[in-house]
Amino acid sequence: MNGLLADASTRLEKALKYTSISEDASERLKHPKTSLSVSIPVRMDDGSLKIFQGYRVRYDDTRGPGKGGVRYHPNVTMDEVQSLAFWMTFKCALLNLPFGGAKGGITLNPKELSKQELERLSRGYIEAIADFIGPDIDILAPDVYTNQMIMGWMMDQYSIIQRKISPGVVTGKPLTMGGSQGRDTATGTGAYYVIQTILPKFELIPEKTTVAVQGFGKAGGVVAELLAKSGYKVVAVSDSKGGIYTENGLDILSIRNYKKEHRGITAIYCEDTVCNIGDHESITNEQLLELDVDVLIPAALENQITAENANNVKAKFIFEVANGPITSSADSILDDKGIYVFPDILVNAGGVTVSYFEWVQNRSGLYWTRTEVNERMKDKMMTEAEQVWSIAQQDGVSMRTSAYIHALNRLGDALDAKGTRDYYLNGSHH
Repeated sequence: MNGLLADASTRLEKALKYTSISEDASERLKHPKTSLSVSIPVRMDDGSLKIFQGYRVRYDDTRGPGKGGVRYHPNVTMDEVQSLAFWMTFKCALLNLPFGGAKGGITLNPKELSKQELERLSRGYIEAIADFIGPDIDILAPDVYTNQMIMGWMMDQYSIIQRKISPGVVTGKPLTMGGSQGRDTATGTGAYYVIQTILPKFELIPEKTTVAVQGFGKAGGVVAELLAKSGYKVVAVSDSKGGIYTENGLDILSIRNYKKEHRGITAIYCEDTVCNIGDHESITNEQLLELDVDVLIPAALENQITAENANNVKAKFIFEVANGPITSSADSILDDKGIYVFPDILVNAGGVTVSYFEWVQNRSGLYWTRTEVNERMKDKMMTEAEQVWSIAQQDGVSMRTSAYIHALNRLGDALDAKGTRDYYLNGSHH
């Protein structure tokens, strides 16, 4: 097992102690069901032929077809794809979606390819894995450096191969090709619902609660804006180039508009016309994680809080909007400090939940409004957040362990439905 999968598995081991899951089931969950590695030949714009390495892993499909994104990144390896598929398995079970976990990727730097080359690569990837995916087998979605347009190409190529329109093979599509309302803001909105479920339990008043958000992108920007609108004091935000901080709270709406126009937020040493957000200072991403705030939201990349800096974290509550922003060695340090960590597999599951809604709409041919989508997601996110909370209270475990216990119980029940060692040894037929 590589680093990532090993790290994910240590969290699984912790949770196993609190479940009555059968040996058969836990044994099955230690191995990915199917892993496919493909070579994708692409004719480049200069006439040369280049071969790219692609992967698709279906970790477990006991609860339904595989579900998971496709990432385009230079660091994509089979190990990484397997770990991400493992995470998706638990995320789908945790949210009670009728899906298993899957993931895919292609090893490349997408910025080095022209749009035409990216299209040929995306279609070539589908050519290579078409027999391995489908609306009832394994459903793709966008991930790192893939977007609506790439999902559109993939769905189109799959439809060409099948000789029928198959929107359900991919989620995160453009609206005009069967995408869902609310999919673009789903991750941030879902995280907001989880925060709104949890913080009232601690009797926190929004106006007196300070928030810092690391990563002001698709998810972080949305959650920051929703919290600001609800009266929370968002005092710091950052993107890959750095961040800004002011103790009186930032004008998040102005910053979001500014970032759309200028592609960055460190440039906001405001001319009054752009945003009147008062005095503030520039900070680094590392400094943001150590601010003295009530709520910290890491919404950027994995491994941001590690054994090295966990001792300097002052926030009382951390909501993981990114995947894996806290290492398992940092977990125990934060736990000892009495910091509540709400795990990624719960907090950022709004994305996969609305992907599920998109798949359902594709299959029925009946499309919902943004309000309907958000209402249904709110219901799901709040229900499971309450469940995870009560398991944590009842077993005296962290919210992360509780989330894994909850997901494991559902996975265990599904795996055991086909029979376990006990069933076969007892020779009973009941």
